Amino acid sequence: MLDFPTPIIAYLLNFILEQRSLAYLLVAKDGCLSAWGGQLKKYGVINLRKGGYIGEQVFFLEGILPLDDVPLFLPCMKTEYGMCADVHIFPAEEGDWVLLLDATHDEKHLTLTQQQANNLSLLQEKLSKILNQ
Repeated sequence: MLDFPTPIIAYLLNFILEQRSLAYLLVAKDGCLSAWGGQLKKYGVINLRKGGYIGEQVFFLEGILPLDDVPLFLPCMKTEYGMCADVHIFPAEEGDWVLLLDATHDEKHLTLTQQQANNLSLLQEKLSKILNQ
């Protein structure tokens, strides 16, 4: 494992917990929910039932689990409640872990970048029409 000083690890943990609204789910290989925690309510994930099928409780996970021993990263995914999250899913001995991290800031940045690219494209089109006249 990489050797990082304790203050760096503490800073990163606090940042993730405070700024990225960490939430997690543990799903057994049979697709049933085993454990959960963190700020799930922020993502609209509520009323979970231990032992219940995950696809019926968290709809965006339907058909994704179980994993085939390969981690999966879904960046800037919108939950059914409109929250944008980076979703990290990785296999472990006890089942598949699903981590949710708030990606609202990233989504806003991407939207702004896309809008600027669209504006540039429109300006280039106008310039081309003017030059062709």
